[in-house]
Amino acid sequence: MAPSLAAAAMKITIAVDGPYQVTGSTPLQRATIVANAAGDSVDWRIDATLPARRAYQLCRCGQSATKPFCDGSHERIGFDGTETASHAAYEEQAGLIAGPTVALADAESLCAFARFCDRDGNVWNTVAEVDEPRRAAFEHQVGQCPSGRLTSYDKASGEASEPALAPAIALVADPAQGVAGPLWVVGGIALVGADGRSYPIRNRVTLCRCGASRNKPFCDGSHASDAVRFQE
Repeated sequence: MAPSLAAAAMKITIAVDGPYQVTGSTPLQRATIVANAAGDSVDWRIDATLPARRAYQLCRCGQSATKPFCDGSHERIGFDGTETASHAAYEEQAGLIAGPTVALADAESLCAFARFCDRDGNVWNTVAEVDEPRRAAFEHQVGQCPSGRLTSYDKASGEASEPALAPAIALVADPAQGVAGPLWVVGGIALVGADGRSYPIRNRVTLCRCGASRNKPFCDGSHASDAVRFQE
């Protein structure tokens, strides 16, 4: 996607075995995954916007005493932040499931386990049932996926349905799992790897901040694993 004028001034640069270096006065928020009584993820809630900074460094190793900001702990613990994620375009990574009116693209390696996809029978099953009356609800559900693993496409035109998201970084809280989640980066903010290569600009991505992902810099759900149980 082409970045908006606001996003064009913002950038996240990954330091070698170090933090995310954020520039361009990028808004920093706190967001919570809202669950229903059954424990299904149903909505997002923006809880707060932190005081604006022109530039800041966000912890990537998960060990900072001043989370979400870096305090240099990556040097003390010998953090290995080697990036292993693909730089390929989303369309090259995603498989496609076609329904009557929409197609569901799925790049499984990007999953951050936010679980919006699971409710109402899960999107992989319901895409086959999506007619025009159900289409808006389906596209909304797919658009709630923070990592952008899932995208809904109009079957006739091939155009993607994306939520309108202003450029920001959100610190995710996941009360249903009892953990803190990834960095939710929205609105087309540029992401540059430690080797200087840019990742494709997307409307929704999630970045690891527990230090344990096997798909760095992206979240793979390790923050909720029994071995990590990441807290801020």
